[in-house]
Amino acid sequence: MMSTLRGPRARTSSRLAAVLVAASLLAVAGCGSSDEPETTADGTAGAGGGDKAIDLVGFAVIQAAYDDLATGFAATDAGKGTSVKGSFGASGAQSRAVIAGQDADLVALSLTPDVTNIVEAGLVDPTWADDEHHGIVSDSVVVLAVRKGNPKGIQGWDDIVKPGVGIVTADPGTSGSAKWNLLGAYSQALGENDDTAAAEAYLGKFVENVVSWNDSGRTATDAFVKGTGDVLISYENEAIAARAAGVELDYVVPETTFLIENPAAVTTTASQAAKDFLEYVRSDEGQQILVAHGFRSVSGVAPTGDVEGANDPANPFPDVDIITVEDLGGWSAVNDELFDKENGLVTKLRG
Repeated sequence: MMSTLRGPRARTSSRLAAVLVAASLLAVAGCGSSDEPETTADGTAGAGGGDKAIDLVGFAVIQAAYDDLATGFAATDAGKGTSVKGSFGASGAQSRAVIAGQDADLVALSLTPDVTNIVEAGLVDPTWADDEHHGIVSDSVVVLAVRKGNPKGIQGWDDIVKPGVGIVTADPGTSGSAKWNLLGAYSQALGENDDTAAAEAYLGKFVENVVSWNDSGRTATDAFVKGTGDVLISYENEAIAARAAGVELDYVVPETTFLIENPAAVTTTASQAAKDFLEYVRSDEGQQILVAHGFRSVSGVAPTGDVEGANDPANPFPDVDIITVEDLGGWSAVNDELFDKENGLVTKLRG
């Protein structure tokens, strides 16, 4: 059920998330989930003062990357005279804000279901994901962030469910993107034989070891950096961003982990400039900017230089065996089986 992700990206499935704002990271407010309870507006992304304004509504983690993407786009013929006005915050809250009437030409969110909700409201075309990458513009993988020097000797998933290891994570009950954490834990335990009993047993041990469930990834990181727990379930791009910004932590990329896929789509009222900007994000130049911010490219674009903050800046994206949402039957099945508020496995395990 798993495939091997080599280098920056290899989009295969057996069954078919960048630098955050440095000030936020250093204040232990960054490096977090894209799905906090409240939406926050974070000003302008990229070049300002243009006569063609694009309203971008995005999840918090991608702000720094989209600042650079907007600047790069403004330097192209298609982007000349264009400015990008960015509102960044929790992915689910951002999705709801667009549905409620917030101006948006382009949405860049954490989870495909957050875009799907906008489609169902009639504000994004149903064919938005018909391109070769199914609407996904950036990737990452689930990683294990540990104390500097890794004093617990954590090397993989088996180590974090040992007695005495405290896990810090965002709460999937309040943070949609925190679902990536639990999906990473659950899916790797399924093994090649899809052993659901083994996966349920593993997830039970995982839940028992959680010492801090947090409303968002940001508050989870806050708790971890302030001394709670031994391991923070995080995302590769965020761990890279945190280290690049000076946060004292290390991270482990498990040999088998979960692929995080971040979508973007133009709205039905989008200008041509917004459509051109999305094409720029998908282009090799745009993907290179995302790679420099710690994301894995959806098209396999490799870094042109060192990626600051990575374990190995010259080789920042190690080969891993990946499991995808599609491997588990898609978001509808995953939400029903694991995250249903009454009958989901995670709900039952937490009591």
